[in-house]
Amino acid sequence: MIKTVIIDDEVNAQNLLEKTLHKYFPHKFNITAKCRSVDAGVIAIQTYEPDLVFLDIQMPEKNGFELFRYFDKVNFETIFITAYSKYAIDAIRRSALDYILKPINHVDLAQAIKRFESKSEHSFAQKKLSLLLENLNVNDQNTSKIAFPTTEGFEFIHSNQILYCKAESNYCKVKRIDGIEKLTARTLKFVEEILPPHFIRIHKSYVLNLNFVVRYNKSNKEVEVTNGEKLPVSFRKEEEFLNAVLQNQ
Repeated sequence: MIKTVIIDDEVNAQNLLEKTLHKYFPHKFNITAKCRSVDAGVIAIQTYEPDLVFLDIQMPEKNGFELFRYFDKVNFETIFITAYSKYAIDAIRRSALDYILKPINHVDLAQAIKRFESKSEHSFAQKKLSLLLENLNVNDQNTSKIAFPTTEGFEFIHSNQILYCKAESNYCKVKRIDGIEKLTARTLKFVEEILPPHFIRIHKSYVLNLNFVVRYNKSNKEVEVTNGEKLPVSFRKEEEFLNAVLQNQ
């Protein structure tokens, strides 16, 4: 069974999650503790050494992110529970961590659990959580670092080092400004959603970092970037691209 700790200041939310787990995943979870604060959660984790922690973000006194400051090494996976907060969710997704929105429903919960069970990269838990805390402390999200899943594990890249991303079937190639290319185990659509606002889709196959645009050839519908490459701009994306370039000046 999966040893589990639930940390949420709302008792009703704790009980709903517990009942949902027992109803849809019978005999799979051993809920060793339910806690209403970060401090109580720290003690429970130290006592029971869980495999998985469900962690509410918005709690009085200390928010859920502060939990990790009490651990030199993180040996458990985390699924965050939150009411919608775009900033927090963006930071979580860029760190390759998981979350479910309140109110919890069994479909979202099942998908999160499936992702948890399919993970073999437990050794990356510490790195991903460190990245999350780093991104939360960065005032300018344009300089955030992103965890890109790869076939070997994860590649951690600063967004300001990314020149463009290109679709490669169900994968995505990340081209860095130093010329290095990394193939990520995610679609271009997924990657586009976790990139900062100065990245824009210019074509069905390309998402471009506007900071590295050199010039645009309107007749050929090609944009030249700082390394000399020329990328196609689709007719449908041209107006949006040109407006974005002007706003990015």
